[in-house]
Amino acid sequence: MKCARAILMSTTFNCRSCQGAIQVEEQSIGLQVHCPHCQATVTVPTPGLPGAPTDSPAPLAGLANSVGLSNVTGQSALVGPDGRDLYGTSELAIVLSNYDLGVIKRIHPFNRGSRKAPKAVLETDTGRYLLKRRARGKDDPYKVALAHTLQLFLVSRQFPLPHLIGTRRENNSMLQLFDYLYEVFEYISGQPYEGNLDATFDAGRVLGLYHKLLLDFQSPYVPATGSYHDSAQVKHALSVVPKQIDKGQVDGEEAGELLGFISQSYSQAAQAAKAAGMDEWPMQIVHADWHPGNMLFLNNRVVAVIDYDSTRIQQRVTDLANGALQFSILGGADDPANWPDYLDETRFKRFVRGYEAATPISEGEIVAIPHLMIEALIAEAVLPVAATGSFGRIKGYLFLNTIARKVKWIQSHADQLMEAIRGG
Repeated sequence: MKCARAILMSTTFNCRSCQGAIQVEEQSIGLQVHCPHCQATVTVPTPGLPGAPTDSPAPLAGLANSVGLSNVTGQSALVGPDGRDLYGTSELAIVLSNYDLGVIKRIHPFNRGSRKAPKAVLETDTGRYLLKRRARGKDDPYKVALAHTLQLFLVSRQFPLPHLIGTRRENNSMLQLFDYLYEVFEYISGQPYEGNLDATFDAGRVLGLYHKLLLDFQSPYVPATGSYHDSAQVKHALSVVPKQIDKGQVDGEEAGELLGFISQSYSQAAQAAKAAGMDEWPMQIVHADWHPGNMLFLNNRVVAVIDYDSTRIQQRVTDLANGALQFSILGGADDPANWPDYLDETRFKRFVRGYEAATPISEGEIVAIPHLMIEALIAEAVLPVAATGSFGRIKGYLFLNTIARKVKWIQSHADQLMEAIRGG
């Protein structure tokens, strides 16, 4: 079985001048080389991107049409009764023929995550694997290549994550076929986060390790920038929310007071984080989506961190503050009015203690963390409400009212949270 440990070992492409085949090592991607046939200067394209070879040969596209695979040509998709996209049987046969996975004994759906990104667990005589077809909008090959470069680097440093499996012919970490993008990972067994303090500590420790390993990481692909901190997108969403909230939920004056408080709190928190010196701190690769749903645990240890699609360049404290929030925030049943205002301070302490076990936290970061938590909390709430008028199945006003209560609690306990990080 052939497993990818680098996005590409080598790549072959055609010279734009003479059409002769040129083979180069992966380190040459994006650089200019001389064609050995005509001596023209050409730029080495990125495999899997427009104008470059892929692992999907032209004959397969014709085969797909001949057997009626409309569900894998981008024209239409199979959809289950629950609204989830499905794989077609012929689609699976053709996609899996591009991998050396051994004898497949069983394939069964893995119904987690996006409904538009079908997944299947493959049980073979060489092990278990997870096949994923990326959803539209999440299939930009440049962004996927960045995520894969990062994952393969982390694998080389023994970081806990599912290993990517390379394609049969080119050992490529992604397969572009029938206008879709596919990935295969090793399948890792584990349990979801259940609030255990040891698991909380380890989630913080692994985040600290992630930042430590990636401190000087460089990628040939340009990462995104920006975050929930002092975000123009969040500020725009706050201006749109009043139009999206159903006026029947609350009278206009009460809604105005609520949204005014949230907007003011967001701005004040951003300014406080800046006052702590945030704009002068170095930037590095961050995960930008560190929460319990993106981890698997076994015996209260993190065995896999998943979903690297939000990878970007930012100050590491944006990850730390959001992680501390995500692992300490408390919800409840469907009615958010019954959710508590407070955070679980014990879990908050355990998370930051875990982080410190891997890498120190500066005094400036300590001061900024409560304010960044407020920004993260507001950003996560207002963006979907601005788009749809609700947060999932919860009406927008009801949810934002709960967020406002939680913001007030953090504001009134900011000093207490800082002391908890300092060890008080």
